[in-house]
Amino acid sequence: MAKRGGFPGGGMPGNMSNLMKQAQKMQRQMEETAKELEEKEFTGTAGGGAVTVTVTGKKVVKSVKLSEDVVDPDDIEMLEDLIVAGINEAFSQVDAFSAKAMGGMGLPGGGLPF
Repeated sequence: MAKRGGFPGGGMPGNMSNLMKQAQKMQRQMEETAKELEEKEFTGTAGGGAVTVTVTGKKVVKSVKLSEDVVDPDDIEMLEDLIVAGINEAFSQVDAFSAKAMGGMGLPGGGLPF
């Protein structure tokens, strides 16, 4: 009677073994990239540099710097808009860095290369 399922000799076929090694390598690369991302800082500006926002790779706002010229008590709304724009630009830089790093691992569109 023929044996069903399993692999001869109990091991994985060569292709499966290579896929597992490739997946483990990608996992290590992703962990390294995540650590690098956490350690990086990104700076977004708005209003021609009147507002500068620094965020971490984890999208935590670390600092907000304001030019004295942009602080107008009669126009608080503009200052609020500039701060939001600076934060959004910094977050966009985090996303772009992350996408580029993941794309460099053969993950276009978030899919695995095999």
